[in-house]
Amino acid sequence: MSFDRRIRIAPSILSADFADFGREIVAVEGQGADWVHVDVMDGHFVPNLTFGPAAVKAFRRHVRGFMDVHLMIAPVDPYIDAYAEAGADMIVAHVEAGPHIHRTLQAIRATGKKAGVALNPGTPAEAVRHLLDLCDMVLVMSVNPGFGGQQFIPGAVDKIAALRAMIGDRPIHIQVDGGIDPVTAPLVAAAGADVLVAGSAVFRGGSVERPERYGENIRAIRAAAEHAAAANAAGLA
Repeated sequence: MSFDRRIRIAPSILSADFADFGREIVAVEGQGADWVHVDVMDGHFVPNLTFGPAAVKAFRRHVRGFMDVHLMIAPVDPYIDAYAEAGADMIVAHVEAGPHIHRTLQAIRATGKKAGVALNPGTPAEAVRHLLDLCDMVLVMSVNPGFGGQQFIPGAVDKIAALRAMIGDRPIHIQVDGGIDPVTAPLVAAAGADVLVAGSAVFRGGSVERPERYGENIRAIRAAAEHAAAANAAGLA
């Protein structure tokens, strides 16, 4: 995957029909999704339980493009190889999930996968300053992790802007996850986010029988984000 900072929309399949994941993935990619985002939760690090490596391996058979796997689990290190073998293109671990996040990122990169680090809403951008050379992406949580459909936390905007300044010219994506829709997408894109995770805002109103609604939702989020990013770039020029 070559690096650029164009806006990417990454639907979270946590909001898809759990009884029909294969067709949901095909539908959402067919309607313009850039990435497929998989939220892995362990019922310990976050108060929810979702997908293990076997489920991710099953999803992989249907994903034609890029799949990022967000590990909201603790500990992380014992499971890195399993999610890499399951087919993740990028594995994201939380800085809060263990005492040795530097080692965790090294372990992810050792599998040949891209490595990301995630920040909870209460964790400052400064926490990843000394990790950036091991990162392909920083994920900013704009809700408290654990459940979809939550309200966007505005403080994420300042954190994204701080990260964007910290990253400079390094080829590192900034992903934002939580409460992203056509209203909040411009805020995070103007601040510097380039990968936008959206769950309910993408899947709302559609189905595998009516996938065109997924496309409408994706295009609305993308257009709002791209307009804000372009306006911000023009203002900085």
